[in-house]
Amino acid sequence: MADTFRLTLAQLNPTVGALSDNAAKARAAWEEGKAAGANMVALTEMFITGYNTQDLIMKPAFIEDATRHIMALAKDCADGPALGIGGPFLEDGKLYNAYFILKDGKVKSRVLKHHLPNETVFDEVRLFDSGSLGGPYSVGETRIGSPICEDAWHEDVAETLEETGAEFLLIPNGSPYFRNKMDVRYGHMVARVVETGLPLVYLNMIGGQDDQVFDGGTFVLNPGGELAVQMPVFDESVSHVDFKRTDDGWRVVPGEIATLPDEWEQDYRAMVESLRDYLRKTGFEKILLGLSGGIDSAIVATIAVDALGAENVRCVMLPSEYTAQSSLDDAKDVAENLGCRYDFVPIAEGRAAITNTLAPFFEGMAPGLTEENIQSRLRGLLLMAMSNKFGEMLLTTGNKSEIAVGYATIYGDMAGGYNPIKDLYKTRVFEQCRWRNANHRSWMAGPAGEVIPVSIIDKPPTAELREDQKDEDSLPPYDILDAILTGLVDEEKSVAELVEAGFERETVKKVEHLLYISEYKRFQSAPGTRLTKHAFWLDRRYPIVNRWRDDS
Repeated sequence: MADTFRLTLAQLNPTVGALSDNAAKARAAWEEGKAAGANMVALTEMFITGYNTQDLIMKPAFIEDATRHIMALAKDCADGPALGIGGPFLEDGKLYNAYFILKDGKVKSRVLKHHLPNETVFDEVRLFDSGSLGGPYSVGETRIGSPICEDAWHEDVAETLEETGAEFLLIPNGSPYFRNKMDVRYGHMVARVVETGLPLVYLNMIGGQDDQVFDGGTFVLNPGGELAVQMPVFDESVSHVDFKRTDDGWRVVPGEIATLPDEWEQDYRAMVESLRDYLRKTGFEKILLGLSGGIDSAIVATIAVDALGAENVRCVMLPSEYTAQSSLDDAKDVAENLGCRYDFVPIAEGRAAITNTLAPFFEGMAPGLTEENIQSRLRGLLLMAMSNKFGEMLLTTGNKSEIAVGYATIYGDMAGGYNPIKDLYKTRVFEQCRWRNANHRSWMAGPAGEVIPVSIIDKPPTAELREDQKDEDSLPPYDILDAILTGLVDEEKSVAELVEAGFERETVKKVEHLLYISEYKRFQSAPGTRLTKHAFWLDRRYPIVNRWRDDS
């Protein structure tokens, strides 16, 4: 009986639907494992298709194509280590989220996911059938149990595998990022180790997929919960993990322990990686955005340069007569600090033409919000024209506070293909800017130092659509607004609970009203990086038509 087992862990970045590319990544990882003398090479959940596939996985032709690629991998990887890879499995009219063990040119074993997540961004009950609780599979003389992702968050699958002879647990995951999620993962996986007494491998993918970011952070635990191996977050990485047989069963030989960054760095990295992958995976190479001289566009420009490099980012200032000289100066300073292109496109002439066109229809009516929004929509038109002409994706720059209460102009400043700060409240935008000014990492393509001028961070936020306008003319101060929104959105608190916590009822009700009536805007907003479990899109799905209000 063998006393050692080498497992190659491939923490990689698949692309949804890019079956040949994903298969090529799998084959390269297998070759690396083969060269290292591995007994098995492991990839993540649904790797062949990419993840999260949503309804694409229900298309019969897609399932057939994925199956062909898995069978081709089995033949290509016949003369070396076993290969574990996630993919769809269709049998007797039922579709499963499966994990395939390929060896000797064929599928030697197959694991079917039992617990199907049906919360936050996941709809797996809608997409897949539940597999039965099964036993371990063998790779040589070693028996391995593979709960698939959600299966490891419940005790029954791991306990069943331990009771039926599994010697260690290998868990392939497609687990997307949210702030401080690693603590949650550690908690669940330590519980599985304590319950079963088995070593455990938590293998996670990386990469951006629409709003979701998969952050990797693969780790290995020995019995008792001791951390034996920790792979980095957000980076593609292949690691060879060695197991040794002892009188007490298999134990992992301690390996490299990567240091995990704090939540500010992980949030920022998530925004950079999600934007980079969204562009790369949709075929865009360059981006542009409107640079107003305000803090939101400044941090989005910085994220864009860190993701793609200054040479691929175009910043456009579109001033009106209400644009302060300080905003002009600040916008130019940001572009120069970042080293990206800066275009100056005044909107006065276009606005005058639109105003004159509408004058006969608006005669006798006082100017107001309509005229303010014409400015924003004209900027959106000009930016989209430049996007079309130059083939550059337009970014939109609204923060979560504004998106929550509708403090944004639909078809105006909401125009764009992606929004990296969509799940970042305004108060966190300020702190994230300070963090970026003070920190620089090797994965950032932009320059080090104070790229966002302090004058932008410190000045009162304004949309500059009328004379002396400030955001607080229409909204509560952002520290109060964000605290109320956190309660209503992230914590699902009632109005009564927020009033009891010390907020004025009138303010809470105003925010609640704005939150609900803005649903139609969010329904049409660009996707953006998911940073929390209560991001706007798949995490929080509210009806557009909704007359209910909380009168508690």
